[in-house]
Amino acid sequence: MRRVLEVISIDGGLSQAEVGRRAGLSRATVSNLVAELRRRGLVRESPAGLGGRGGLEVVVAGEGAIVGVDYGDRHLRIGLADVSGRVLAEEERPLSPDAGLNESCAEARALIGQLLDRSGLRGDDVLQVGVGLPVPIDTMSGRVLWHPLAHGWAELDPGAILREALQLPVLIDNDGNLGALGELRQGAGRGFADVIYIHVATRVEAGFVLAGRLHRGAAGTAGEIGHMTVDPHGQTCRCGYRGCLDTVVGRASFLEPLRTVYGPQLELARVIELAGHGDMRCHRALNDAGRALGVVIADLCNLLCPQRVIVAGPIFGAGEIILGPLCETVEHRTVPAAARAVEIVRSHLDGRAEMVGAIWLALDSVRSRAAGNPLVPGALAVG
Repeated sequence: MRRVLEVISIDGGLSQAEVGRRAGLSRATVSNLVAELRRRGLVRESPAGLGGRGGLEVVVAGEGAIVGVDYGDRHLRIGLADVSGRVLAEEERPLSPDAGLNESCAEARALIGQLLDRSGLRGDDVLQVGVGLPVPIDTMSGRVLWHPLAHGWAELDPGAILREALQLPVLIDNDGNLGALGELRQGAGRGFADVIYIHVATRVEAGFVLAGRLHRGAAGTAGEIGHMTVDPHGQTCRCGYRGCLDTVVGRASFLEPLRTVYGPQLELARVIELAGHGDMRCHRALNDAGRALGVVIADLCNLLCPQRVIVAGPIFGAGEIILGPLCETVEHRTVPAAARAVEIVRSHLDGRAEMVGAIWLALDSVRSRAAGNPLVPGALAVG
């Protein structure tokens, strides 16, 4: 039942036959499940619009608010949404990479309070909070696994910590997974069943959607592509190995050689600006970053054969300077059938994918409980 509800949530206006194809279920099974969802008041038949298309849609019923929290490497972004997933208010604040647990939790608590006040809501109105963390999370225990950027979260149970700090029910997941979920529900992944989401910033993170479902892997580390090797003789990575993708395109490693020439204050936006004005050194650096990403994306395409690869992050503000060599590398290194099947596109959510995904993680949990399924499989629930 939960799978049918998910499919209808992703793309309303589907017929029962279309739901069955996307969910991988027989017509009779879908018919029985849709009948039960209708009986519970969770699904209805939508009227035909201007294009003459009607179909099944999830009923937006009840009152309450959903909160999505994105803990980035250098920022905290929080969104407040209604029970339809519509974002009512959002805010982003810088967050020091060295921020301790108490500071991180206090920032989130304060920001959630401000958004509730701004929207005329109270803490009692919050049905669920979804939280994305920039570290892998063990799918069985809910604890943060070791990671070079784990900071104060390492080996702890962040769900329990955040529940205590926020005094709200909390679901947690890795931010790469939530970026993929956000794109699947409201971004460039809508209508696709096999999607790879890749975000490049301080590190390289990824999320995989396979057959319409998030794929986290047995231990929750499926998206750690920043530690795939692109140069076995390259720089030593924080993980202890050489030539990881993070050491080539991660923000600090990408900027370090350029700063020896342009000065220690050089930032990515300036590199992109210089490249756009014909600076060949900056142009080459972005080209090389695109090729390195292309090598890894080609390997992923050969392995998983996705329909779409969605790329996000400030470095893609360089446009074709980085996307051109990236796509060329993917085309040359991917088996022809997989190369024809995939489309590489930029994110539609402008840096908000992880926050939007956190909202939908929480909202899916609320809807699953209403359908009689207490947990979204693979999500990590506390409270």
